Amino acid sequence: MSSPTATGPGRVIIGVYGILALAATARSAVQIATDLAAAPLAYLLSGVAGVVYVVATIALARGRGAWRTVAWVAVSVEMIGVLSVGTLSLVRSDLFADATVWSDYGQGYGYVPLVLPFIGMWWLRRTATRTSPDHAVAAG
Repeated sequence: MSSPTATGPGRVIIGVYGILALAATARSAVQIATDLAAAPLAYLLSGVAGVVYVVATIALARGRGAWRTVAWVAVSVEMIGVLSVGTLSLVRSDLFADATVWSDYGQGYGYVPLVLPFIGMWWLRRTATRTSPDHAVAAG
């Protein structure tokens, strides 16, 4: 039995997360291994982003029980990261010797890092089970 997050449009969402996880993790791994001294903040932030995307991908694919909580945390961290690093990279570009995955709100990745956490949260909310009357009223 598949999880509610891994059905229908969730498969596409998980696929996009997976691609971004692979891209961010591979990019940061190469940058950290070959030239960390050139831009340590940027490369380590990209590494953190990669780990967040890996965790989000797995958690969304599992999508049940504690994995839903893990997915909510990962997607929330992703949103906070892209909004804070995106803003910081614009107002204090001197802090970043090179771009991160989340720089300029994910401009280098076609703004997918900016849009994806909103889609992830929407999907988690949409696939939430409504087991109690209180939850059903609160969820609308």
